[in-house]
Amino acid sequence: MSIPKTLGFPRMQKEAGEKRFFLPEFIQFLANFGVTIFLEEGYGSRSGFTFDDFCQGNEAVQMCSRSEVFQQDAVIVLRSPTREELSTLKRGSCLVSMLHFPTRPVRVNILKDLGIKAISLDSIVNGQNIRLVENMKAVAWNGLEAAFDVLEKRWPNLTRPDGEPIQVLVLGTGMVGKHAVDAATKLGNIERNNQHIQNGGPGVLATAVGRNITTKPAYLEKLFRQSDILVDASQRRDPTRTLVPNEWLSWLPEHAVIADLAVDPYTPDAIPPVVRGIEGIPKGDLNQYIFMPDDPKWDATVPKEIPSKHRRAVATCYSWPGIHPEACMHHYGMQMEPLMNVLMTKGYDKLSLDGDYFERALYRATLKAWVQASHPVHKLHRE
Repeated sequence: MSIPKTLGFPRMQKEAGEKRFFLPEFIQFLANFGVTIFLEEGYGSRSGFTFDDFCQGNEAVQMCSRSEVFQQDAVIVLRSPTREELSTLKRGSCLVSMLHFPTRPVRVNILKDLGIKAISLDSIVNGQNIRLVENMKAVAWNGLEAAFDVLEKRWPNLTRPDGEPIQVLVLGTGMVGKHAVDAATKLGNIERNNQHIQNGGPGVLATAVGRNITTKPAYLEKLFRQSDILVDASQRRDPTRTLVPNEWLSWLPEHAVIADLAVDPYTPDAIPPVVRGIEGIPKGDLNQYIFMPDDPKWDATVPKEIPSKHRRAVATCYSWPGIHPEACMHHYGMQMEPLMNVLMTKGYDKLSLDGDYFERALYRATLKAWVQASHPVHKLHRE
């Protein structure tokens, strides 16, 4: 199978509170390629959409069970299926999803063993290594808005007791880091920032640091001690090594809030284990993305072997863009249309770096390209 004849769209059920789904206009766009589209029963229902909204009288769009949706020639879902669901995919079928090859070595090996032709949406990049399918602005703004919400409960009108500007430290200067600086200087919310200015508020001073500083504890200690919000927007080259050991969190003031935008996983069963950038912080979801230091649910999300003694309030969500699901999926749909046009007209097997702009970008995101690149993470063993 090269060009898929059937497409499956499963509901995302991996996390509580997940409401995202590909919108009807994206489904109809794909139906124009002459394929049969199978939507899992209840697709979009958490946001009030019905099957008729997706079908629009087009017989090529059908409803099916969850088990059936994973049996199609190509399966398209924003968040990666679970390990059990991956095992139900047809050998030789195509999976289009956020698969995170660099930080999911176990998943990479499972996909290889199952013979799945995978395309990782987060690996679709142009020749300058800039992602073409991303919502990093939403990651930064939604995360910073949540962090400032916590701080505002402690400091009404976001005014420090000493009247000085709020200090925000951003770890990472990539795309998420740049958006984080922008969001921080506007209090994570334009309307709140406008009100803050009208009230004569002290404002925000945002500092962003890259790898040449994050590897120097002495410098970081000085920055941590004066930070009101610490933002992890890092892109680690080695996901098996933490960026901020838990002990360093003791440098932060007691009132400080950590905004976790990297939301890397804890994967203790990988060899070597994959750890989070900031050691010992919990992992939130769309149902709960604020954790106070005394939250009883903290320990449930952190493996026992991970140090977590030093704690501060944390805003953390594995799916920050999902806070506003429809806006998020409209954004992704627009970005994916030209890429899906390539896949639906050329097929997975014929993708190469000799094609046009979008074909080259799509090829870079294939599992076969990842394996051929012999990335260091690929050498990690599966469990």
